[in-house]
Order: sequence, then C-alpha cells, then structure tokens
Amino acid sequence: MSVPVRGRWEKMGLIFDPREWNLGEGIVGFAQGPQALVLDDRVRIYFSTRKQSANGKFMSTIRFADYTRDLKTILHLAQHDVIADGALGTFDEHGIFPMNVLSVGGEVYGYTCGWSRRQSVDIDMAIGLAISRDGGLTFARTGPGPVLTASPQEPFLVGDPFVQRFDSTFHMWYIFGTKWQREPGASVPERVYKIGHATSLDGITWVKADGCRVIDDRLGPDECQALPSVIKQGSRYHMFFCYRYATDFRSNPERGYRLGHAYSDDCRTWVRDDQSFGLAPSAIGWDSEMICYPHVFAMDAEVYLLYNGNTFGKFGFGAAKLVPEIDQ
Repeated sequence: MSVPVRGRWEKMGLIFDPREWNLGEGIVGFAQGPQALVLDDRVRIYFSTRKQSANGKFMSTIRFADYTRDLKTILHLAQHDVIADGALGTFDEHGIFPMNVLSVGGEVYGYTCGWSRRQSVDIDMAIGLAISRDGGLTFARTGPGPVLTASPQEPFLVGDPFVQRFDSTFHMWYIFGTKWQREPGASVPERVYKIGHATSLDGITWVKADGCRVIDDRLGPDECQALPSVIKQGSRYHMFFCYRYATDFRSNPERGYRLGHAYSDDCRTWVRDDQSFGLAPSAIGWDSEMICYPHVFAMDAEVYLLYNGNTFGKFGFGAAKLVPEIDQ
C-alpha cells in the first residue's frame, strides 16, 4: 500500500469518551492505549479500561469499539472482558495495558502488556501473547507466562509491545526499564524506561537486542519513552511514541507526555525528528495538557493516529489524520 510520506496532522477530535458509554458491570472509567484492527467493513479499536479487583484496587481490562471506516460512528461496543483476568501470581495478574493486535493468517495475535504489583515499587511488566480465532471478539492466552520479559540488560518493566510484519520478519518495539529512583521528599519511587527492539520469524519466539536503546533522548538521560508505534511509508519507516520527564509529570502539564517521532531506513537505526511530524496539545479541552499513547495505522491509502489526552486517557481517545504534502 502506498501512503503519504510527508504531511501535517489534522485533528479529528475526541472519538470515544468512556463517560458516555456503558462499558459493563464494575467498570470505573478510562479508555487507554487505543489500538486499531482494520477489518473489511469496520475498524475495531481495542483499549484498556479499569475495574476494581477483589482487594479494592484498580486493574486494567480490555474492551473494543467497532467504528465505521471514517471513524465517525460507533457500530458496536464490547461490554465483556476481551481476555480473561490473569491467574494468581502470573505476570498479568493485575491487569493488561495495552494490547496490540495483528492479523496473522486467519487469526488475530494480541500482544499484551501484563501488570503485576510489587512491594518496594509499584509494578512490574512483561509481554504476553493471546490469540483470537473468532475475528478478534475474544482472545485466549498461549500460556500463563510471557513471551518477552526481563533479562540481564533489561531488568524490569518490559512492556508496551507494538508488532508489525515487514517482509518475512516480525518486528516488535517495546519499552524496558533502566532504573527506579526516589527523589528527595517523594513518597514513591519513579521509573525510567526506554524503547527496545526484538525480531521473530513466527511472531511467537523472539530475539531482542538486549539493552539496546533505539531512540535518543531529548529531555536528558531520565527521559521516559513509551508506547512505540511504527508504519512504513514508501521505503522509510516512521515511529511515533510518547515521552515525558521522569518526575512531576502527573500534575505539571509542562512535564507531561508529548508525542515524539523518529524515522529509519532499516528498522534498526533511528533518527529522532519530533518536529517534522508534530502533534501538539490543543489550547483547551480534553488534550490540552497531555498527548500520549499513540497508535498509527494505514487504511484506504490514508494514515491515522489514535491517541490519549489529559490524565492518561481518563477522558477517552481521539484521532488525527495525516494530510499529505504534495510534491510540486
């Protein structure tokens, strides 16, 4: 498919507000990490929402909304858990956020970011695989354990998978933690994480460039980079991701998430170039303080970007469309 190489992003506005929909019993809001699966007659957008677990704490679970191909009308909203909760003691016992989806033959592979709580720090993460054989309505894990997890050079917080197949190779971009740090006077430690890369011949068994960061920092060594998403345009690959400061990012809009961009000619060496494909916060409204958790995809020779706004997706997700520049 031929898609535009250069252009500007035109915002389409908020396309899903969880406060306006019934997401099922026990759901308490949020629609985070939207991920698109383009079907013949619709676009299915998976996202993480929140419910209370037996101990009263929140955990993320997956839902989806089916849209017309112009992303203007919701055709169906899932009110069930698309994938069951993780079992006691497993890597995804305390929720899944996000789940990236990819059509593979007649199946849909769902790459999950599983969360588990820790004692000294908030969480740990690992990446699992679940497969749908009913067109993406429900998913079943391939096993109780992860397919990508911590290693000597990536000791914790392996998550945020995005998988795409180029030629005969599956590529996964994901994040891994580099350190936990506690600032003077802070009540909890904060984490730092970067973007890594792994490859596979079958989408199941992965080889990663252990500890090899693929995106340069813009905010200094403690910059946090999250949720990479990659598309091929012509002969060049483009990655979109979000980044923020490691501390004081929850209540200070100047230190919260923004969108970053990088390009590559070989899927491995990336040049960071945030300004050329910039999508900035709006002056007012749901995405005025923060833009985060991007997902880029092509449909009908057009390029779209899904993303969250203020408060990490509390108010839902929006979309933008790439308006191409025409060479004269």
